[in-house]
Amino acid sequence: MVENLSSDYDFNFSDWPFYWLAKADRAYLAKLEIALSKVGLDIPRWRVLMVLHSRSKASVSELADHSIVKLSTMTKIVQRMEADSLVSSAPSKRDGRVTEITITAKGDEAGQHAWKEANAIMQNAFDGFRKRDQQTLMNLLRKLSENLSA
Repeated sequence: MVENLSSDYDFNFSDWPFYWLAKADRAYLAKLEIALSKVGLDIPRWRVLMVLHSRSKASVSELADHSIVKLSTMTKIVQRMEADSLVSSAPSKRDGRVTEITITAKGDEAGQHAWKEANAIMQNAFDGFRKRDQQTLMNLLRKLSENLSA
């Protein structure tokens, strides 16, 4: 028998913001997965290429953080990407214990093709949104992420 919960427990899943975040994320990832397969990439590789496109190089731990995967998983992703000539790795000149990853010409080309696919999804997702609303959403999500990480 289930105990009677307090009257403070007035819950409707469709009023829960994390439900909508998860639903939007799942829909986005499903579309992105299909689009990226057309250019021979998967979501983890796409994330790595986009981070490296934005920066000249990044450590494996930075890539893991920005790609939202565990460090051990990112190490395997980078190894596969290096075998496919999408990235190259070298010890950091500042700290030899750190491995820095850079994008190759082949990786940059693959990233450009992937960006076109991902950008089309983003354009469709934000159809009818004003630029100001998109920026507000991004700022709110950034703040939400910071609050949850604290």
